[in-house]
Amino acid sequence: MLTLDLLLTLLALPLVASCCWLLVLTVLSWRPRLPPEAQAPPMFDIVVPAHDEAAGIASTVKSLLALDWPHDRRRVVVVADNCTDDTAQRARAAGATVLERHSATHKGKGYALQHAFERLEGDAVVVVDADTQVSPNLLRAFAARMAKGAQAIQAYYGVDNASASWRTTLMAIAFAMFHRVRGRARENLHLSCGLKGNGMCFTRALLEKVPHHAFSVVEDLEFGIRLGLAGERVWYVDEAQVRGEMVSGEAASRSQRVRWESGRKAMVRAHLLPLLREAVKRQSPVLLDLAMDLVIPPLSYLGLGAVGVLAVATVLSALTGFPFGLLLTAGGMAVTALGLHLARGWALSETGARGAATLATAPLYVLWKVALMRKQAAAPGEWVRTRRQAEEEAQP
Repeated sequence: MLTLDLLLTLLALPLVASCCWLLVLTVLSWRPRLPPEAQAPPMFDIVVPAHDEAAGIASTVKSLLALDWPHDRRRVVVVADNCTDDTAQRARAAGATVLERHSATHKGKGYALQHAFERLEGDAVVVVDADTQVSPNLLRAFAARMAKGAQAIQAYYGVDNASASWRTTLMAIAFAMFHRVRGRARENLHLSCGLKGNGMCFTRALLEKVPHHAFSVVEDLEFGIRLGLAGERVWYVDEAQVRGEMVSGEAASRSQRVRWESGRKAMVRAHLLPLLREAVKRQSPVLLDLAMDLVIPPLSYLGLGAVGVLAVATVLSALTGFPFGLLLTAGGMAVTALGLHLARGWALSETGARGAATLATAPLYVLWKVALMRKQAAAPGEWVRTRRQAEEEAQP
């Protein structure tokens, strides 16, 4: 029985190691020290890629125009990409510079960003999604990092409509885990926090060094990896944030999740081995962490796996009378690490008692997500717009 206990524990080691790495990041997730503000204000182009976003684009432009930054040192640019509605007209009326783009073959956010990046006027570009509200200090926070040498920066990306449903509340907690807990820790370790697609900032010099040729459905993840391979890390900003609207309906959430997860799997297949090879060759902690971030399964899989290891150890111990102490310890470590990671995410999510109560539905969400991933098809290569909350509520 000892041999079986040892064998099962060895099989569980990758899962336990993944959970323990998340625990390390949790322990290191204190707020990074804030840098002094920049003395000379750089010029920012704030790019908003938009595909049929007429309903909400004016609100986003208004939020960006209210940023605490000199008006002559920032420009809001909306890329109305293959739009069939009046997104361009509404963005222009709200005060944005509008670039209209139409292509029957090159569709997607990556192409919209490339279109804007080729027309930059500022020292740096900021990318904000079309369903987003931003904190007034966003550009000041980016400028402070640029003054310290940062070339690529990611602000905290949170959920704007966390109280809309149990699903959006859970997503707010998940975003706090993925973006804030891990972002803080990686910044404290001087690793790359990765790009999240919303609230990104790049200097003009960086884009000249590493052109934005990322066109997959997860173009942010793809470009973040390319930056790492080029020797650049993404700095994390905690005190400034962007908050996007998340879908609360099951159908739209399913479509969005399939695109994210399918795109991520494609990145694993394309980049995991090159990242590991270069990490060893260059002895680079940044590249090693980027590879680990790709290989660590989604939290739902880790949670099921950790509970499964603990359950198997408990059942075998009861059936055989042998304690299976190694496997019990491994399962207990994994469950404890994930529990602490989840608790830290909830504490930083600002969802309070509602979030704590909603966590009771997490097992149902995990089962839904795992079942969804088992049936998923390949992610589409072109821009598939996610339905907004107002559209979900208007659906009969």
